[in-house]
Amino acid sequence: MPDFQMIPPTNRLRGPLPKVGIRPVIDGRNGGVRESLENLTMAMAQNAAKFISENLKHPSGHNIECVIPHSCIGGYPEAADCNALFQAEGVGLTLTVTPCWCYGTETMDDEPLRPKAIWGFNGTDRPGAVYLAATLSGHAQKGLPCFGIYGRDVQDLGDDNIPADVQVKILRFIKAGLAAATMQGKSYLAMGGVSMGIAGSMVDQNFFESWLGMRVESVDMSEFQGRMQNGMFDHAEFEKALAWVKANCKEGQDPNAPEKQRTRAEKDQDWETSVKMALIARDLMVGNPRLAEMGFQEHARGHNAIAGGFQGQRQWTDYFPNGDFMEAILCTSFDWNGIRQPYVVATENDSLNGASMLFGHLLTGTAQMFSDVRTYWSPEAVSRVTGHRLQGSAEGGVLHLINSGPSALDWTGRETINNKPACKPFWNITSTDANACLENTQWCTSDLGYFPGGGWSTDFTTQGGMPCTMSRINLVKGLGPVLQIAEGETVALPERVHDMLDARTNPTWPTTWFAPRLTGHNAFKDVYTVMSNWGANHGAISYGHIGADLISLASMLRIPVDMHNVDPEMVFRPAAWSRFGTQDSEGADFRACKSYGPLYG
Repeated sequence: MPDFQMIPPTNRLRGPLPKVGIRPVIDGRNGGVRESLENLTMAMAQNAAKFISENLKHPSGHNIECVIPHSCIGGYPEAADCNALFQAEGVGLTLTVTPCWCYGTETMDDEPLRPKAIWGFNGTDRPGAVYLAATLSGHAQKGLPCFGIYGRDVQDLGDDNIPADVQVKILRFIKAGLAAATMQGKSYLAMGGVSMGIAGSMVDQNFFESWLGMRVESVDMSEFQGRMQNGMFDHAEFEKALAWVKANCKEGQDPNAPEKQRTRAEKDQDWETSVKMALIARDLMVGNPRLAEMGFQEHARGHNAIAGGFQGQRQWTDYFPNGDFMEAILCTSFDWNGIRQPYVVATENDSLNGASMLFGHLLTGTAQMFSDVRTYWSPEAVSRVTGHRLQGSAEGGVLHLINSGPSALDWTGRETINNKPACKPFWNITSTDANACLENTQWCTSDLGYFPGGGWSTDFTTQGGMPCTMSRINLVKGLGPVLQIAEGETVALPERVHDMLDARTNPTWPTTWFAPRLTGHNAFKDVYTVMSNWGANHGAISYGHIGADLISLASMLRIPVDMHNVDPEMVFRPAAWSRFGTQDSEGADFRACKSYGPLYG
C-alpha cells in the first residue's frame, strides 16, 4: 500500500485567489453618534472576518483572506477609498456589516460585478435593520442585486455572538461568492470537439463568457498524439506514475470475447499511453514548468483552465486507448504524487456537465462525479428481475448512475467522516482513505465494441448512505442556461441484486445507486418524474446536500433554477428577487434572471 503524502495547497492557475472584503458601515454624524459606534462597528467586521476564515477554505486548500478598511465607512468618500483598497487587494466579493443606521446609497457597494451582501444587526438600541432595508431598496432601484442578512432574534448592542441563522447565511453567501469570483478570468479547455452528437459538447462560448466570466480554449485531440510522439511530457514523472499504476491499480475483468481480447503486450502499451494522456491533459490545463526546462516554453504555459473536457469518442477511441484513466485519476483527490486538489475533467467534452461539476467542486472542495443518468429502476421492475423489494430511501425506486468516464475514485465512498462513507476535501483525506479507495477500485479492459482502440475502465460500486446532490446546467434556445438540482442519497443494494441489475448494462463501469429525496409534488412527485424531468443524459454529482448553495450561486450568475427539492426555508437569493413575486419563487427567479441578464453581459 502506498504511503500518500499531502501536497501543500497550490494555486495552479494564473492570478491570485479572490479575497473577501468586509465593509464596516457607520452613521457618519460626528459629534457623538459616530464616535459611540466606531469600535462596535469595527468589531462586528473583525468578528465576521474571523468567523469566515475559521470555517471556510478555498478549494485549493488555502486559507481565505479577508480585507477590512482601516476606518469605518460613513459616506461616499470613505466608500470610494474602500473600493480602491479592495481593487488593489483583489477582493472578489463583499460583506457589508453594520449595527446601526447609516446613509444608504452613500455607503453601499456599487461595483456591478462583485457579489455583495449586507448583514444588518438585529438590535433595538440602533436601527441596523432600517439601514439594511433602506440600502437593499437602493440596490434594487439601481439594478445591483444584493443579499440581505438579518438575524431572527433581537440581540443586545455589543453582543459579538453571530447567531446560528446568520452564520448559515454568511457561509452560504461567501461560498457562492467565492465560487463566482474564482471562475472569473479562467478558462474551460475543450480537448477535442463534439462527441457523438452530444449537445453539451457543442461548447457554447457565449455561456461561459456571459454567465461565468470565463473564456473557452480549444485544442484538437491530435495534440495528445503529437506530444507523445515528440516526448513533450515529464519523462521522470511518467516513469514514477507508471510504476505507481502497475503497483496499485488492480486489473479487473476483460469483458471481450477471448478471440478479440488484446494481448498482454497491447494492454501494457495501453497503460503507458493512458498515463501519458493523464500527464498531457493536466499540462494542457494548467501548464508545467518542467516542459520549459525541456525547451518547450510555449507548451509549458498551459491554458489556465479551471475545468476541461475530453471528446474521446469516437475520433480518438476508435484508434487509441480511451480517456477513462486520464479522466478518473485527474478528477480524483490523489495520484502518484500524493493527495492533492482534484481537477475537473468532463467526459465526452460535455462542457455543461463540466460547468456543473465545477460549481460543485468550488462550493465543497471535493472531487466530483460525472455520470450518465442511465436508468430508472422502479420497485416493481427490481422485484420482477431480482425478487428483491426495495426499502428505506430506495423504496420508491432508484436511478442507476453509471458511465465509463471520470467517476473519481473518491466516489467509492471509502473515505469516512465519523465512520460513515463520504467524499472529503483533499486536505482532510488521509493515506488510509486514499488506499481504501484504490483497494476498492478495479481497472477493467475496455469494451472493444465501444472502444476499439483499447484502454481501461474504472470499476467500483459506491457505498450507500452518502448524502449527495445531482445537478445539471442545460441550455435552452430563447431562454439561456437553466440549472436543475436533485438532493438525495446513495443506496447500497444487496450484492446479488446489484450484480443482476449491473450485468444488464456494462458491469465494467462504476455504479452509483441514487435515490432522490421526494417531496410528493411537481418534478419530485416520485423517482420516475425526477428521471423524466432531467434535462440531459448526464449529471454532475457532489457529496453533501448543497442544493441551497447551488441556488445562491446560480442567482449571482443570473441562472434560473427550473427544478429542485431544497427546503424553501434554506433558499437564499438576493433580496430583489422578492420584488419579482413572493408566491411563486420559481417564477420570480426566472423573471429576475431575465430582467438582470447574465452577470458579465
